[in-house]
Amino acid sequence: MANLSAKKGRDISVVLCGQAGQGIQTVEKLFTRILKANGYHVFATKEYMSRVRGGMNSTLIRISDKPVCAFIDRIDILVGLNKGTVKHLKKRITPETMIIGEMGVLGDEVENKNRLLDIPFSEIAANIGSKIYSNTVAVGALISMLSVKPEEVIDCLKQFFKDKSQEILEKNIEALKAGYEKAVNLENFSSIKIKAAAINEVKKQILVNGSEAVGLGAIAGGCNFISSYPMSPSTAVLVFLAQNSRDFGILAEQAEDEISAINMAIGAWYAGARAMVTTSGGGFALMTEGISLAGMLESPMVIHLAQRPGPATGLPTRTEQGDLELALYAGHGEFPRIIFAPGTLEDAFYLTQKAFNIADKFQIPVFILTDQYFIDSYYNTEPFNLKNCTVEKHFIETSENYRRYKLTEDGISPRGIPGFGRGLVCADSDEHDQEGHITEDLELRIKMVDKRLKKLDLIKQESIPPELLGPENYENLIICWGSTINIINEAVSNLGRKDTAVLYFKQVYPLHESANKLINKASKTIVVENNAAGQFARLLKIHADVNISHNILKYDGLCFASDSIAEKIKKLL
Repeated sequence: MANLSAKKGRDISVVLCGQAGQGIQTVEKLFTRILKANGYHVFATKEYMSRVRGGMNSTLIRISDKPVCAFIDRIDILVGLNKGTVKHLKKRITPETMIIGEMGVLGDEVENKNRLLDIPFSEIAANIGSKIYSNTVAVGALISMLSVKPEEVIDCLKQFFKDKSQEILEKNIEALKAGYEKAVNLENFSSIKIKAAAINEVKKQILVNGSEAVGLGAIAGGCNFISSYPMSPSTAVLVFLAQNSRDFGILAEQAEDEISAINMAIGAWYAGARAMVTTSGGGFALMTEGISLAGMLESPMVIHLAQRPGPATGLPTRTEQGDLELALYAGHGEFPRIIFAPGTLEDAFYLTQKAFNIADKFQIPVFILTDQYFIDSYYNTEPFNLKNCTVEKHFIETSENYRRYKLTEDGISPRGIPGFGRGLVCADSDEHDQEGHITEDLELRIKMVDKRLKKLDLIKQESIPPELLGPENYENLIICWGSTINIINEAVSNLGRKDTAVLYFKQVYPLHESANKLINKASKTIVVENNAAGQFARLLKIHADVNISHNILKYDGLCFASDSIAEKIKKLL
C-alpha cells in the first residue's frame, strides 16, 4: 500500500459498501467516533437504495488533519462487505484504490489481487462467537491502517456498547483486536501516514449530522410542538425531536397524514405554541392548502422541507434541490414567506433557531430547505453558541376591543392568544374584516391583501445577505445555495485561482438587495445546483434581474463531488 503512504498530509477517503441490513452504519458510527477521539477530523455521508434489506449501499468517510466537510469521488480505501461492491462503485475506483475484504467474496471482482487486503471478517467473527462481530473486525482492520492501537480505543468501545452486556462488550473488544492483528500481519499491509490534529481541539468539538443540527436549532428556537407524517429523508428530524421531547417539553405527534400534520401545527400556533412540521416533497404537496390557510390566518409556521428527487415517489432515498420553486409558490393566493437554505451544520442550527422568531414576528410561513445529502452528512464542528439564541415571542395580552387583523402601517397586526386577555381571537379561512369576521366587502378585501403583502418590505430589510468566499476583486463568480456550499467552496479553493470567488445564498427568498451588485460585478458567472431546470438561476433572473453565464446541473440523485466539480468549473473558466 505504498501509494497511500505517499499521501501524507492529505486527507484519506474510506468507503464502506455492502447490502442494507449488513451493518455498514455500525462500522461507520464506531469508526468515526474512534477517529474523532484520536484527534482526526472526520466527514461522513451515505448513498443508499430504497429498501430495508439487500441492494448496494455505500458510506464515504474522509479522515484529515484539518477540517473536512465535503463529498469527493476519490476512493483511497474500499471496504467491501458483499459481492457487487466493485461493480457498484466502479466509476470511482482507480488503480490506486486499496480494497479490503474477503477473497472468497470479492476475489472475482478484483483484477489485481495485490490490491485486495484479504481479511476474512465472517470467519474471524465466527471463531469469536458469532458472525455479528464481523463489523467490529472490519473496524479493527481500519484502525490498524491509521496506526491506531486497539488499547487506545477501548473507551470508545465501552461508550458505543454501553447498553449491551459485559459479554458483548468483551467479544467486540476481541473482534477489534483480531481484525487489527490480521491486517498488520498481511504481507501487503502498510499503514497510512496521516497525522492527527490536536486531540484536545477535536475532542471538544461535536459530531452531528444535518437532521440533528436542524432539530437542535428548533429546540433553541423554542419549538414545543412538532406534527409530521414520516417521509424520508425528513423523518430523522421528527425522530430526533421525539427522542428529546421529554427533556425539552416538546409534544411530538406522528399524524395520520400530512394534511393533518400541517393543520395541527396551525392550531398549535393559534393556541400559543411554537410549532414545526418536517416533510419531503410528496408530503409537502399535501400540505400546500394548509400553507395557504396559514397565509390567510397570518399564522406563524415553520416548515422543514428535506428535498429528494421527484416527480411523485421519484428516488425516495436520493438527493436533489428540486423543490425550491415548490416552496416559493406553494399555496393558492398571494402572501409573503421566507425561505432559508442552510448549507453548513452551523447555518442549519442558527437559521432554524431564527426561523421560529421571524415566523412569530411577521406571522408568516418560514421554510427551511435541506436535502437527503445534507440530512445524512456529518462532521465535527465547534459547539453551537447559545449566547444569542433567545426565544422571542410576539403575541400580546388582548383587550376587550381587540381586533386580530387590525389595519396597521407596517402590515403586522397585533397577535393575540385565546385565553390570554379579554379579547376574542377570531380566525377564519375566508377573507375577513379587522375583527376576523367573514366579509365580502371588496374594498376591504384590497386593504387586507395589501396589509398582508406589505410585510414583505419589512422582511426584505431583515434578509440575510449572501456570503462571499474568496477574493473581493473577482472576475469569476461561482454561485450556489444550500447543501452544495462546502463542496463548491472546497472545489474552488483547490483550483487556487485568485480571480474566482464563491457566492453562497443561505436565504434564497426574498433575496438580499446586495445580490444584484455582487453578481453583476463578475465577468463570468456559474450557478451550481442539484436539479435539472436551474431553479435558482431562474429565481435570480426574476428577483435580482441578473443573467447567468453558465449552469452546472446534476440530477441523477447523487450529490456533487468536490474533485469532479472542480474539473467542470475549470473548463468553463
